[in-house]
Amino acid sequence: MKHNDRPEIMSKQFVQNKYMAGDVVCAKVNPTLKLKIRRYIDQVYYCKVLDNPEAREFVYYERELVEDRELITKNEKSTTWENEGGSTT
Repeated sequence: MKHNDRPEIMSKQFVQNKYMAGDVVCAKVNPTLKLKIRRYIDQVYYCKVLDNPEAREFVYYERELVEDRELITKNEKSTTWENEGGSTT
């Protein structure tokens, strides 16, 4: 059997998690509360309240979290400004 005659083997790429430790996200049920990802274990995110790290920890599945749009917009603006010759200091 020639190499070209073999059916193509498709490898499936598995993505472990969408968010990394330290990322700031919001829960879909309370999008005004900013959460900081502390760790990710067994498809579960352990999150601390960003403004109150002493508060109890929250646990969410990935589908229950959304990215913090305000921070994304802020980061995009600062990146654009820096690329145009601005300085962050």
